[in-house]
Amino acid sequence: QVQLVESGGGLVHPGGSLRLSCAASGSLFSLYDISWYRQAPGKERELVARIGSLGSTNYEDSVKGRFAISRDNAKKTVYLQMNSLKPEDTAGYYCKGSRRGEDYWGQGTQVTVSS
Repeated sequence: QVQLVESGGGLVHPGGSLRLSCAASGSLFSLYDISWYRQAPGKERELVARIGSLGSTNYEDSVKGRFAISRDNAKKTVYLQMNSLKPEDTAGYYCKGSRRGEDYWGQGTQVTVSS
């Protein structure tokens, strides 16, 4: 089992950057696939980016070239670097750990992009 805590959200102007962190506790973190999701008010939660246990990455089309996901297994942390932020990136951001059919979610961190 893994416990996840997100941090790094906040208010940023359009075009700005934020780095989100997803810190884990528990064992076998390196074996988990970690995903970032986001959910805006009135919308369904959507996958933003994913990093596999071996480091492979996937991105939702609207964030390709702007967001980068990475992991530091020694620190048990996954990062989401978000650049060139747009108002439509405003949402609650959640990380999810997945392994052997089990999913574990963090509580989320709010990102607001506004002038």
